[in-house]
Amino acid sequence: MVEYTPKERLARVFAREEVDRMPAICVTQTGTVEQMDACGAAWPEAHEDPELMAKLAEAGHTVVGWEAVRVPFDITAEAEFFGCGIKPSTRVQQPSVISHVINSADDLESHKDYDVTTGRIGEVLKAVKILADKYGEELPIIGSMIGPFSLAQHLTGDSWFMSIMTDEEFGLAVMDFTTEFSIKYALAQVENGADTFVIIDPTASYSLIGADFYKKFVVPFHAKLIDALHEKGVPSVLHICGDTTPGLSLMETCGVDAISVDQNVDMAAAVANVEKALIVGNLDPVSMLWNSGEENVAAIREESKKVLEAGVALLGPGCGTVSQTPTVNLQAMIEETKNWTY
Repeated sequence: MVEYTPKERLARVFAREEVDRMPAICVTQTGTVEQMDACGAAWPEAHEDPELMAKLAEAGHTVVGWEAVRVPFDITAEAEFFGCGIKPSTRVQQPSVISHVINSADDLESHKDYDVTTGRIGEVLKAVKILADKYGEELPIIGSMIGPFSLAQHLTGDSWFMSIMTDEEFGLAVMDFTTEFSIKYALAQVENGADTFVIIDPTASYSLIGADFYKKFVVPFHAKLIDALHEKGVPSVLHICGDTTPGLSLMETCGVDAISVDQNVDMAAAVANVEKALIVGNLDPVSMLWNSGEENVAAIREESKKVLEAGVALLGPGCGTVSQTPTVNLQAMIEETKNWTY
């Protein structure tokens, strides 16, 4: 069988074509302290400086062994772009959203004049281009951002969940706003060299809002974003936290190419619950990948084999990699991935 480049191999997997083996990629955040020490680029600066961001993303390939490069490392840049308050990152902890800016339809109007090439998201675009210029012929260049539903929650605060239940007109207006932004930002990443895209929408949970609200406030907006990516020939991966098993058949109706599931999902059940979407995941990033020691490396190998045998399309962490995860643990999972043929 032909041996493909990492870029070719992943593209063929998304196209449901035969490959020599499984690609070794991570669709969720990849930064770790050991990579920071090895490459000299660390949080919090690597969240903001495009050169450092690209350097740390590159370490996921050169230090750990992932067969792709991916930015950014967090999901707060979009909320920061619109003026939300952000608790700064540390070397080991991600930034987080601490205040919100949208309370009414009038607030939406005041935020509609924006330029996606500015602010911290503009620095992400620069990092994508740096990586694409260096690795675009060989490796997948994975762009990523928070999904429109979770961005809506970042912008409005915890009142968002009550809003979609009691004020449908406002809820749909917010989703129109965040989806329009998401499309512009995603396509800007594509224009700068991203050839694969990951939508991280943690609060767009079927188990949290139920099927009816998911159909109304999530599916059509994910579909618009994914259609825009598909028009550019870019495959998409959707990650939503929690046990998404009951909602997988609904989630894939947006046309997404793959769904990343977390460690709470039984892999065999996930594979059985979709018709077209590939399933990605789902080693526990905390109890499995974060732990140290030779015995844990052996456990990672065994768990990887179980997930592979259950029919996963792409093996990886069930959520974002914990910053203090040992490199050797990730490499154990990667080695099992590279030894797997479909």
